[in-house]
Amino acid sequence: MTPQTTHADTSEVWLVVGLGNPGPSYAGHRHNVGYLVCDELASRMGGGFRAHKSGRADVVEGRLTPPGTPGPRVVLGRARGYMNESGGPAKALATFYKVPPERVVVVHDELDIPFGTLRVKRGGGDNGHNGLRSLRSSLGTGEFYRVRVGIGRPPGRQDVSDFVLSPYSTVERKELPFQVDRAADAVESLVCEGLERTQQTFNS
Repeated sequence: MTPQTTHADTSEVWLVVGLGNPGPSYAGHRHNVGYLVCDELASRMGGGFRAHKSGRADVVEGRLTPPGTPGPRVVLGRARGYMNESGGPAKALATFYKVPPERVVVVHDELDIPFGTLRVKRGGGDNGHNGLRSLRSSLGTGEFYRVRVGIGRPPGRQDVSDFVLSPYSTVERKELPFQVDRAADAVESLVCEGLERTQQTFNS
């Protein structure tokens, strides 16, 4: 029986891109959950975001280390521009750190998944998500990993754009830290254990 292949090669560099919009006016919006997950990962890595020399993104460099195991090298990246221009900064980071698309993980909000749940996959379409569309265009492929954090559909007839660019509800804010923590766990699992094991744990 062939053992399952994992990605925990400590010499490889992974790029984890959290999607969102910069500035305090967007900080609590559903569209910014990718930023929140990267903040949690930065805390786990013991680092703080700093400006990358490209001038287009902020980064944290370190390792995601499971207990007793030297973890892979990871660069957390957040674009300094808006969501629909995320691709250029992400491409600049991938080029600088020599990270191929198959070691890029994008963390983003997902309308088609209920709040409180998440899904992990590789590849797929944009599903109307401007950040993913920009990344596909700049990277030249959609074959990167996605940690899709559920925000659910807008209630009633609320416009989708208004919904994603609005704060979480009072009830959701109480649960949000647990969702962010679980999404960060999924990123750790993905880079350390591989896609299959991560899907078995987090997509159920």
